[in-house]
Amino acid sequence: MTKDEALRQHVLKLLRGGDAHADFEGAISDFPAAVRGTRPKGAEHSPWEVLEHLRIAQWDMLEFSRNPSHKSPEFPGGYWPGTVGPPDAKAWDNSVDAFRADLHALCDLVEDEQTDLFARIPHGEGQTILREALVTADHNAYHLGELVLLRRLLGAWK
Repeated sequence: MTKDEALRQHVLKLLRGGDAHADFEGAISDFPAAVRGTRPKGAEHSPWEVLEHLRIAQWDMLEFSRNPSHKSPEFPGGYWPGTVGPPDAKAWDNSVDAFRADLHALCDLVEDEQTDLFARIPHGEGQTILREALVTADHNAYHLGELVLLRRLLGAWK
């Protein structure tokens, strides 16, 4: 295995999660609908708000990485949903599906040998695909931990 292949495999493992912390599937599996829009005492966000924040931020980093015409949401408000709870019964599932699809697309980008992980993104300010993938993995791990903590506070963790 070359150093490039090894690096790609390590980055993919970080993006997909697991090892030292819960992965996305573990954090959202069987999440009770009744508490998705609940902010536990002392918590700044509900599970819905964290899920949507994860989705929006990951989508933004993916699109920035591959689309020179992409415009990021306004910071910080554009990275959070406008409601404490899902606006309807399908919103949670739609957000979960979109997160999965974007994570898959980012993994495909990292896995593609034609992607130069070290090349500056032409429309950026020095960022690389490697940097965006690592920031995404770090951001996801942080907020997945937050989601697990919210589940525990709400009595909804295994």
